[in-house]
Amino acid sequence: MDKSLFKLDDFFKTACVFEASLILVAVLLGWIADINPFQPLYFSEPAIAYGIAGTIPLILMFLSLEKLEGESIVAIRNMLLKTLGPGLHRYHWTDLLILAAIAGISEEILFRGVIQPWMESSWGITAGLIGSNLIFGLVHAVTPLYAVLAALVGIYLGLSLDYGGDRNLLTPIIIHGLYDFLAFIALMRVYRAGLSSDVND
Repeated sequence: MDKSLFKLDDFFKTACVFEASLILVAVLLGWIADINPFQPLYFSEPAIAYGIAGTIPLILMFLSLEKLEGESIVAIRNMLLKTLGPGLHRYHWTDLLILAAIAGISEEILFRGVIQPWMESSWGITAGLIGSNLIFGLVHAVTPLYAVLAALVGIYLGLSLDYGGDRNLLTPIIIHGLYDFLAFIALMRVYRAGLSSDVND
């Protein structure tokens, strides 16, 4: 495996460019809604601590789902390994960290920085939280169960905006990015183990 920080083949470039382009979408929607998507984003040591601690429940959920054998859960596992495994397994962990960071930043700026407050301003906090994360679930709807799980994770991320009493995008960005990174590492290891098993067989 190449140890370089930037292994810019088509998979990596496409994934990074697609995720980063969501920031442009957030800026455009923010302009339409008169919302600055970066306004609630600022450095805060408590927000960093909340972000790191807030990742733990999602990782525990991920690990629990890895142990379950229900048909829908197995379908999600197989789909993730089939779609992400071939791309991720060739990368160094630093490459996966970069991709996860871009995804965490861009998706949170779009969904928690613009769409959630936009809906909150029209329909109230609860409806804004649920409505924005129904959309979050739908754009992740690779399977019906995955869409439901993504919507629930989105609600969790939306609630994390206000951990500590001050709205700060840094908290959900850290949770999202760190969770994605650890999930990428786990998927990469499982996929590589499968490759090794095939070779040994």
